[in-house]
Order: sequence, then structure tokens, then C-alpha cells
Amino acid sequence: MKVFVTGATGFVGTAVVQELLANGHQVLGLARSEESEKKLLAAGAEALRGDLNDFEGLKSGAIASDAVIHLGFVHDFTKFEEMCKLDGKVIEAIGEALMGTDKPFLITSGTALFSKNGITTEKDLSVNNPYPRIATENAADAVAAKGVKVAVIRLSPSVHGKGDVIGFVPTSINIAKAKGKAAMINDGRNFWPAVNVLDAAKLYRLALEKPFISGIRYHAVAEQGIPFKEIAAFIAEKLQLPIVSLTNDEAAAHFGWFAHFAKLDNRTSSEATRAALGWTPQYPTLMEDLQSGVYFQEVK
Repeated sequence: MKVFVTGATGFVGTAVVQELLANGHQVLGLARSEESEKKLLAAGAEALRGDLNDFEGLKSGAIASDAVIHLGFVHDFTKFEEMCKLDGKVIEAIGEALMGTDKPFLITSGTALFSKNGITTEKDLSVNNPYPRIATENAADAVAAKGVKVAVIRLSPSVHGKGDVIGFVPTSINIAKAKGKAAMINDGRNFWPAVNVLDAAKLYRLALEKPFISGIRYHAVAEQGIPFKEIAAFIAEKLQLPIVSLTNDEAAAHFGWFAHFAKLDNRTSSEATRAALGWTPQYPTLMEDLQSGVYFQEVK
């Protein structure tokens, strides 16, 4: 099938495009620059010039394709709430173009919507969640209520692998370098789920190829939860820096905007996802990627 992909030249998007093309699909990727357009064409995809503020362009991409994967998001954390609202509008615009068709629409969310005791499953919904990113799933549900075939893929907080330069792990490394120490909050026994970017890409493909269930949530989670303390300790060892424990107030000064994620406790299951799609993660784990040295080559 021909798939319209937003965020097609980002870290996850690049892997998804390659996965789709390698398995016989055609790709029309959204390209906001000449450089992005060239990257898509070189990969064997088609390119549609535009950005996430170009709602008419987004609609045209959806109309020209058999399915849509929405991966694009403006990662401006100084305007995070505004960017989350924009994501909702993007979903509404694409959904409008898909109304009355049978085209599947895969929307990207995150397991980080949930921070709770216990383990988050695919059945958990963020009803009345104050976290701004909930705008994505609210918009997905609104579009689905109008008859559009919608499914949501929740990415792990850490989608890792070669080429990851702005994700949670490189952010943690860069903060440690800048501050001269690696840090955890309290005892560091909060848990991050993780998934290799190549496993995540396969999940997107399978979600399109398998019988489509509108309204379903899938979890791109290979590891249910890695203690933040283990990640911080490895960063400290690799950079030959001390590791410190911070209070919540101290963490705000140390981590800045990233403090919310550094204390995130988000153990998450993907059992239902694996059963529904036959998805079996096979690529290196987060700690294996850290130990391989990939992050200390990629990070500035």
C-alpha cells in the first residue's frame, strides 16, 4: 500500500520509512525542507513539501495515499502545551480528509502519559489526564468517533538506537556533561520502558498489515522498565563523572524541563500488543545500546 508518513525524516520516521519500503510498500513522506526531500527521495520514497501547520497539504497527502502514519511532532519543550494542541489539530485535519474512506490512520502517542504504581497496559486510557500530550489521544478518539479507522501507538519514553541524538538518553548524557555530574531523583528507582527504534518501526508496519482494529492502543515497549538509577550510573561511569541523588527541588534546577521525565515512573506492558500483532522485539536493549558506545559517538 501507499503510506503517507509525517515526521518521515525524524529518528523514528526514518526507520519506519525504511521498514515500509523494505517490505513492498510505497511511501509518501512529508518534507519540510529541501534537505528532507532529498533524504526521502534517496531512500526510494516520494516527498510532499510542507509542514505540520499546512493543514491543506496534510489533507492532500492523506487523500493521495492508502494509509497514514502520523509521527510528526514539534519538539519545542518551551512551548510544549502549544505543540500538543497543534498535534491535536493535525490529527483532526488528517481525520477530516479520511472521513468516508476505509483508510487506516496510525497515530503516535506515548506511554509517558501514565505515571503510576503498577504496570500500564494497552487498556489504560488517560481520562481527565492533565498532561498536555493527552491532546493527541483525545483527538484520535474524536476522529474515530466520526467513523475514521484509527489506532494509537504509544512509544516508550526511550526509543533508542543508532542516530538517536535528541531522545531521552542523549538528553541525559548532555545534561550530565553540562553539569559535571550524573544525577537521579531520590533513589532512582523509577522505571523507564524502552524500545529499539528498529523494533518500533516493525510494529508500525505490522499495525498496518494486520487486520485493523479501530480505537485500539498498541505499546511499542520491548522492556517493561529500566531503573533510572542504572542509566544514570552507566552514564557516570562512561563519562567518569560522579553520580548524585537529588531531591525534587534540586532536580528542577539540575534537569530543567527534563525533570518531569527524569522522575517518570512508567512500567508498561506490551503483552497485548505482542499477542495481537505477532510482534517480537529482536534488536539490542537500551543498556546494550549504551554499552556498545553508540550514544557516546552520536551525542554532541
